[in-house]
Amino acid sequence: MQSWRTWHRPLLLFAASMVVMSVVGAVGILVDDRVLAGAPIWAKPFKFAASFVAYALALAWMLTLPTRGRRVGRWAGTVVALACAGEMAIITGQVIRGKRSHFNHGTALDSALYDAMAATVVVLWAGTLVVALLLLRARIADRASAWAVRSGVLIALVGAGFGFLMARPSAGQRAAGGLDTADVVGAHAVGVPDGGPSMPLTGWSTTGGDLRVPHFVGMHALQALPLFVVALVLLAPRVARLRDPRVRLRLVLVASGAYAAVVALVTWQALRGQPLVHPDGTTLTAAGLIVTATASGVLAALRPAAVPASSATAPDKELVS
Repeated sequence: MQSWRTWHRPLLLFAASMVVMSVVGAVGILVDDRVLAGAPIWAKPFKFAASFVAYALALAWMLTLPTRGRRVGRWAGTVVALACAGEMAIITGQVIRGKRSHFNHGTALDSALYDAMAATVVVLWAGTLVVALLLLRARIADRASAWAVRSGVLIALVGAGFGFLMARPSAGQRAAGGLDTADVVGAHAVGVPDGGPSMPLTGWSTTGGDLRVPHFVGMHALQALPLFVVALVLLAPRVARLRDPRVRLRLVLVASGAYAAVVALVTWQALRGQPLVHPDGTTLTAAGLIVTATASGVLAALRPAAVPASSATAPDKELVS
């Protein structure tokens, strides 16, 4: 792996600022007792900052990999860093004002800030798409690493895209009508209002579906799949089968397919209005199929390749000669 000094500097600086912001958010949760939409008011800045640290660091490293279009990649990375910084500035500013940042059309200012934040999300997604296209063209020597990076960034794009679903009016809001004058348009939850009973830390709904689940799981494929390759490489000295690059490639293919299947499953579950922590029999059956298919794929990937009969008898021939 290349030295971190070669990583994309604006993204590194942004990640460092988000480390500071996550500390600010954590302190805010402890000392500020205000609650907004059923959660501590500083919970959103904390969660976004922590998530952006991982996202920015992964992109900063990935931008060292393209062999062509490096200048375009540097510009795309800078655009992503600026878009993320703009989004965090609006989120934090609204917390200071005691207002919702997402889906808020209560006043002209709130509506303008939300529209600006929505624009930063579009820019972030487009910038990440440019990076993904560069990575698809990059010549990465290790095939397992290449697949992990490319699969990770593509799944992350899908995960980020779920943000656009949240911006649409919910079924309840459409049924109530008056969307042009409503204070809140859009929702995380499906089938229940935002701000109801939720899981600790994540804030995901425990009574209905929640689109933040596939959004989170999908976006963090950007880190999970490359880290999976790192784990395989670290384990290779102790596990003989992992020293074979073909085995590592097969395992990465299995992991990428399993990760994509999990994203699809939690998306389907959320859109059905079902809480992550209360799956029904259909969801559990689908999860079981994913686990079974993944286990079968891992066993097949680890199975030693068959040795051709001609190769097995070759040493005997050499001894005879």
